[in-house]
Amino acid sequence: MSTVPQTTRVPRPRRPLHRAPSPTPTGHPRGVLVVLSVAAASFSLLQSLYSPALPTLQRELHAGPTAITWVLTAYLLSAAVFTPVLGRVGDAVGRRPVFVLVMLALGLGCVLAAIAPNVEFLLLARVVQGIGGAALPLAFGILRDALPPHRLPAAIGTISALVAAGSGLGVVVAGPVLTVFGTHVLLGLPAVPVLAAAFAALRVVPRATRREPARVNPLAVTLLAVALVGLLVPVSQAGAWGWTSPVTLGLLAVSVLAALGWVRVENRSAAPLVDMATMRVPAVWTTHLAALLFGAAMFGVFVYLPQLAQVPTAAGYGFGLDATGAGLLMLPLPVAMFVAGVVGGRLDRGFPAPAQLLTGALVCAAAAAGLAAAHGSAALVAVEGGVFGLGVGLAYAAMTNIVVRAVPAAQTGAVSGVNANTRVIGGALGAVLTTSIVTAHLQAGGVPRESGFTTAFAVLAVLALGVAVVTGAGRRLARPVE
Repeated sequence: MSTVPQTTRVPRPRRPLHRAPSPTPTGHPRGVLVVLSVAAASFSLLQSLYSPALPTLQRELHAGPTAITWVLTAYLLSAAVFTPVLGRVGDAVGRRPVFVLVMLALGLGCVLAAIAPNVEFLLLARVVQGIGGAALPLAFGILRDALPPHRLPAAIGTISALVAAGSGLGVVVAGPVLTVFGTHVLLGLPAVPVLAAAFAALRVVPRATRREPARVNPLAVTLLAVALVGLLVPVSQAGAWGWTSPVTLGLLAVSVLAALGWVRVENRSAAPLVDMATMRVPAVWTTHLAALLFGAAMFGVFVYLPQLAQVPTAAGYGFGLDATGAGLLMLPLPVAMFVAGVVGGRLDRGFPAPAQLLTGALVCAAAAAGLAAAHGSAALVAVEGGVFGLGVGLAYAAMTNIVVRAVPAAQTGAVSGVNANTRVIGGALGAVLTTSIVTAHLQAGGVPRESGFTTAFAVLAVLALGVAVVTGAGRRLARPVE
């Protein structure tokens, strides 16, 4: 008689990839959209609000130049870790309570930043704020629960438009608020809408009607955190450490090993943080790759368009504007992003998300190429920035709509969180790449040569074209085989 050895491992049944039926819409759809819009705008504003204030914060907190750059890096790292993890927890235990806790943490982080007596305390506040990154994937999951399917694309377009516009609007409003009210008001003011959204969510966001077992593998969370930190820290600090330094190479190696370990653990887990089967869906992995390239192109323009505006006219180019003037020059960009995102979501039936992503990428590429070829007047640069914003608005909303529709409802938070993270990683890489190009050749006074900006914008145009290529490939892969 044959026996089965006790060590034989019975494979875990894989979940089907077809989308689960959408839950019956509940709650107050209009109120839900308002609350999520406030949350999305507040969080995205904090992504760019600190950049113009860094010199003032460095002076007031008596911080060194290296320490003050960690004000941006700490927020980036915290958001990168918490976004997919808490997005998945919300999918499992219910999105409303997790969303409320995330918004309370974001509001607390703003209050802590406003009263920070030193840079170390401010870094702690930024880590707490980073927890708010999970608000975005949770918001997309809540929309899927609260709205009927035909209203979902427009709602996602609105939220995505606010996220995209807010990330540019912070640069615009920071200068005037900082000048009139000072750093304490600038850093603490976002707590007001954030906390209001948290308490309003308790009234208008529906309770979960179905939940999965609340199981999150601690090993998977740890490996993902190590992989993200090991990647983003050396990328963010490469300018100071050098790409070939032992610390940079060592952390990148740790990141690769942790990422491989994370994939292995997720494949074997009964309750994965991110179901690897969904990651193999063509619409998902191609959109994640597009998000990586898109994030690099978008944040490269966000960082160096205002830098170009502030170059002294004595350098032979630039406009010699202060932070407030540069912010006003940038204003057409977030306005165009918001308009394009809202309109794109409402045109989904006749202008589907993949076509919007392709169009948006091409518009961004054309605008970045225009910035490379002609940036001799402030009016022209403002127009080119506005055109770039139109492309960003279309593409930003389209990416979220693609991944949300391509996965089961139970994976909405986790997969949209991964997509948001991929954009962040691309943004970090794009900022480092653009910095290395712009600062490669300096004039006698330390000002970059004009050729540095020209080359950087041209490279960003190529990255945007890469988004178009990847999107086209994804559309072909998604077609059924005849």
